[in-house]
Amino acid sequence: MDVSSKIRAGRRWLAGPEPWPARRTAGECVLAAVLALLAAGTQELMGSAGPAQLATAAAVAALSLLRRRLPATVLVVSGGAAGELAGFGPLLIVAGWSAGRRIPGAGKVLAAFTASCVLNIVVGAASELPRFSPLSLIMFSTLYFLATTVVPGLASRYWTQRRTLLHALQEHNAQLLRERAMVAGQARLRERQRIAQDMHDSLGHQLALISVHTGALEVDPALTERQREGVGVLRDASVAAMHELREVVGILRDGVERDDAAAAPGLPPAEDPRPAARGAAGIEGLVAAARAAGNAVELRCAGSRRPLAAAADHAAYRIVQEALTNAYKHAPGAAITVELRYEPDSLVVEIANGPAPADPGDVVSGGQGLTGLRERARLVGGMVHAGRTDGGGFRVAGVLPYGADGLAPGTGAAPLVDVEDDFRQQSQAVPLGNGGQVMDWTVVQRELAMSGGRGSRSSGVVLGCGIAVGALVLLLVAGGFGLFFLAGSAERGMIEPGDYEAVKVGTAEKEVRESLPNGDSFMTSGLKDKGPARPEGSECLVLASSEFGESLAAEPVFRFCFRDGKLIEKKSYDVVH
Repeated sequence: MDVSSKIRAGRRWLAGPEPWPARRTAGECVLAAVLALLAAGTQELMGSAGPAQLATAAAVAALSLLRRRLPATVLVVSGGAAGELAGFGPLLIVAGWSAGRRIPGAGKVLAAFTASCVLNIVVGAASELPRFSPLSLIMFSTLYFLATTVVPGLASRYWTQRRTLLHALQEHNAQLLRERAMVAGQARLRERQRIAQDMHDSLGHQLALISVHTGALEVDPALTERQREGVGVLRDASVAAMHELREVVGILRDGVERDDAAAAPGLPPAEDPRPAARGAAGIEGLVAAARAAGNAVELRCAGSRRPLAAAADHAAYRIVQEALTNAYKHAPGAAITVELRYEPDSLVVEIANGPAPADPGDVVSGGQGLTGLRERARLVGGMVHAGRTDGGGFRVAGVLPYGADGLAPGTGAAPLVDVEDDFRQQSQAVPLGNGGQVMDWTVVQRELAMSGGRGSRSSGVVLGCGIAVGALVLLLVAGGFGLFFLAGSAERGMIEPGDYEAVKVGTAEKEVRESLPNGDSFMTSGLKDKGPARPEGSECLVLASSEFGESLAAEPVFRFCFRDGKLIEKKSYDVVH
């Protein structure tokens, strides 16, 4: 295995169940570097030397990268290390956040945070016990851990559970919508079957009677040749109407086109005079039938013929059929032009007729033909326009895309959920973690059941407000203790310039130390080894001044050196940082 393979394997191991894209990898590296710099800077403020700073920074960076893979381990180790080394404090906050959302199960979370808290208190008390009382150490350490670790962990866990719950509700809502659409589809199918049966029983019988009577009339010797031709056209129209009725019944019954091998009722396949081609190929038949009926109809075709989807092909046929019917009724005797233009992206169907030579009189019309055409074209992704021309005629034009079939774009199947009803369209699903769920839905269910909640909005708001109030209270208490600690530490390591002047060289060491603070404070950390050389064999007390220096980089310092029980030297100087 080469080096690059090992690096990829290590990266996958660090990521755990969550994928790490390039952006996540860069973010984790930057976070580890920032935490390492904070750790090094904090240790320098606490007076640590260079090797200790580097070791602390390296440990913090390594634990930061491991917190996703080993959240409980990193939390416990960071809690124990933060009790001794202040540089682990920022890492402990991040580890608490990660552990809160990545440790499954409330019991495991409680055990991990408890172990980290106990270890933090024990290690911190062991390092500070001589200078502070055990009670104050335990109280301050507990409040600090609650404010900086437990509160971020609770907030992170609540946030993750809310996102997991929202994701599950979105999936559940989509499933319900799909099931509702399926139930509605089944109801529509049953209704279509009922309509198909009614049409078959009523209209089929009447058309069969028309076909039989016209067939008998066609062979009547009393008719002239022209009358026989008219009766033959009527018989052909009735037979074609039976074919179309059978096709419509088939579509209503099972949603598929008719079987061309099936024969018309009462007629063998060989006697089918004009099969009802319900597509663009059947437009020529419509034009031929119109001409046979005495209408002046011209058919024009432009472009290379291209196949259309089934729904769009049928829509083209219906547009021409309806437009010709309207022309017959509203402009009888007018010249009609049917034009099919195969454009690069769509088929354009245009039917235009001139003005009516005479008043057509009262025309019976349902007024729904053009409306139905527009809806049919819209369902396949096209459009229909109808209106009068400048010469007083009428024009119907339809644009039908080649690939439209009334299907969902890019899916090849009809959508089961309407866009306006889809909950996933109303609220964008935010990927959890790095594209996958951080917490299993069953874990969230168990914790909600244990807490007696049902995941309602009110319980979520109460929980979120409780966490926020608890965090605020803990931060205020911790801040108060922190200010109290800082004030006490400053009192032990700082004196006024007047107190320095009041001390005289040669005074007994016991008397001087009783009048001055003991210097055991973070404010004197790192000051003892700076400044002028000490008198040989002496022991010195270094205190900070309560006044500021001439610049922010210079800190005034007072030093008192003792030997043989007396004050042998006192100096005032500035320490430049």
